[in-house]
Amino acid sequence: MQVPRRKAGQYTFIKPDQYITADKLAELKADLVKLKTIVQPQLASEVKRLAMMGDFSENAAYQIAKGRLRSTNEKISQIQKQIDCAQIIKADKNSTTIQIGSLVTIKTNKATKKYRILGSLETDPKAGVISYNSPLGQALLGKKIGELVEIKLADKNKEYKVLKIE
Repeated sequence: MQVPRRKAGQYTFIKPDQYITADKLAELKADLVKLKTIVQPQLASEVKRLAMMGDFSENAAYQIAKGRLRSTNEKISQIQKQIDCAQIIKADKNSTTIQIGSLVTIKTNKATKKYRILGSLETDPKAGVISYNSPLGQALLGKKIGELVEIKLADKNKEYKVLKIE
């Protein structure tokens, strides 16, 4: 009997976003050290202890512990890939155009808002951090002070004016 093979999905081989801040890189490195030195050894010893209890097919605790170890190893691999391909964002404070890392003040017809444009790993719209891949982030990149930015939404167009670049 052949084992069924699953086709790779649409999101299987997506490269992680390489643009991150130095703070985020330090956070990822700290997470990696914690996972490798504390979590993974604990889970490995738990799997080893439960493996000694007998039959693997009926040992539910062993299966659960093995799954936790597998997901931890996957997380370690994912974080390592993010660290390996990371490019630190260095925004030019004296730039006249919006770039990744810029703090931008924009005006809509109702309010003035500030956004920092970073990579997709660090987005937090409530805190004013948007991705350069987002519709607003893409539209703002390369713009100068005083320029109008128009974004087409599902039901209407929204217009923003660039007031300040930091």
